[in-house]
Amino acid sequence: MDSFFHFIFSQYQDYSPFLIFLELIASSFGLISVLLARRGSVWAFGVGLISTGLYVYLLWQWQLFGDMLINGYYSIMGIYGWINWSKNKSVEQNTIEIQKTTLKEWMFLSVLALISFIFVTTIYYFKPWINNNFNFNHITLGFSQFIWTDYFDILTTGLFLVAMLLMAKRKIEHWIIWIIADMISVPLYFYKGMIFTSLQYILFTIIAFMGLYSWRKLVHHDNYLANTKIHTN
Repeated sequence: MDSFFHFIFSQYQDYSPFLIFLELIASSFGLISVLLARRGSVWAFGVGLISTGLYVYLLWQWQLFGDMLINGYYSIMGIYGWINWSKNKSVEQNTIEIQKTTLKEWMFLSVLALISFIFVTTIYYFKPWINNNFNFNHITLGFSQFIWTDYFDILTTGLFLVAMLLMAKRKIEHWIIWIIADMISVPLYFYKGMIFTSLQYILFTIIAFMGLYSWRKLVHHDNYLANTKIHTN
């Protein structure tokens, strides 16, 4: 057990205690947010905003710009989702009405994901320039400068963008996208040395499976009530 904790904390030997503490807080609020989302609670977005706001600051400090953009987007969509869910909630239970994604919406999301891939690829293409204090002196640009984590950052950014938008619009399929992206993120953040965040994504994956199951039950329950109402009229 001692060797396990030594391994975890050795990944943070170059980080300040303050930043480690902030990552723990951000991970905790992120976990609470997903648990609330599983229940369909509108408070999922409010709690999530605290987590994403902290991660924007942390990832800027660590120069993980792709991840920072993801969390910046989360913050914006968190506000939109909170407003949208609040407009479509059950007053008695403070939960939301669940919908399914249409073919037209999937087509729009595919275009949105493609735009995301292009945008984040551009960010990573100019990453040497950004890391050099926005100075072109003594740097080399090009895809040859990419490392394998950059490609996965680009992929997960697109997946998370789609998942967050689907979540904000109360679409049940967002859980499937979360599961895929969360599973990719576990080894990705572990490799980056963000052990607490990697552990968080393990929990996210488990909760996403539970959330998908819970939302499917809610959809079947709502369909049953709707059919019952039709038959009794």
